[in-house]
Amino acid sequence: MRAVIQRVSNAKVEINNSIKGQINTGLLVFLGVEEEDTMEDITWLAQKICNLRIFSDEEGLMNLALKDINAELLLISQFTLFALTKKGNRPSFINAAKPEYANDLYEKMKLELSHLLNKDIQCGEFGADMKVSLLNDGPVTIIMDTKDKERH
Repeated sequence: MRAVIQRVSNAKVEINNSIKGQINTGLLVFLGVEEEDTMEDITWLAQKICNLRIFSDEEGLMNLALKDINAELLLISQFTLFALTKKGNRPSFINAAKPEYANDLYEKMKLELSHLLNKDIQCGEFGADMKVSLLNDGPVTIIMDTKDKERH
């Protein structure tokens, strides 16, 4: 499971010119799922996202987490995070999970994040053609992969 996490001042996702999800201060998270991902990956990554200390405290240091400032979260599914680009110019997505499995884990991630934050989160729509706009704050962008949990 791979996530691109961006600290934002605001972000929104539109589908067919209609706003599906929208947040102010918080995190925009793009989530990609692989076939071998499990509930253990969801638990680990959701904990990391919710506790990632990338918001400024009163001294301007990145010491606060999403939960500390009661910020919002927008979760977007994005299979292209597993693009393979080594050969040729057309990306291959064979490492991305099949849609049914990926959607199942995406839905479970939504529930886990909502549970950890103790509030509803905003989301895109799995498999939809989405238009995402954001104002990156910092900019702060962090990439996390659940494979990294075994390396540290």
